[in-house]
Amino acid sequence: MAVHIALNEIGVPFEKKLMSFHKKDMKSAAYLALNPEGAVPMMQIDGRPLTQVAACLFYLAKRYPEAQLLPANDPETEAQAISWMSFIASGIHPVARLGGEYVANAWAIAEKKFGDGEWALGQYSIVDIHLFRLYWRMLNRPNPAGGFPRLDKLHARMMARPAVQRTLDVEKSIGYELPA
Repeated sequence: MAVHIALNEIGVPFEKKLMSFHKKDMKSAAYLALNPEGAVPMMQIDGRPLTQVAACLFYLAKRYPEAQLLPANDPETEAQAISWMSFIASGIHPVARLGGEYVANAWAIAEKKFGDGEWALGQYSIVDIHLFRLYWRMLNRPNPAGGFPRLDKLHARMMARPAVQRTLDVEKSIGYELPA
């Protein structure tokens, strides 16, 4: 979903392939031939697979700088983006399956790390897209963690973005599935 949002923000045409967690589409022989990791997202760039949300988002931001999804030529901000993306991938994403206090603790750290601005890096970026996608997902699970006013405001800002609405419309039409 995060890569889908970024592609909609950029506005370039792309071909999407619908994948079902429940049908185990990512474990099919045809998909594994393209992507031995058997995971999503996966983008093909000139026939080569690029996997992992952070890598796909970083590639899109660098490939399409005019979309302003990452400040250009700013090594410190790029490093902060990588720091955020690493934290999201290792500190937030895996705790979703653990639930309860693990989820609440991860989001409490994200809330503090986010700070008082409107966006994680000071301006809208791939970090906000990635963070939103997991926060949106957490809010749509049973018994979501709560008490994160900064992240709730990020969620509201993101929900107002046309690219997010376009993505959610497509996801609804295909029946967005949360992985088990």
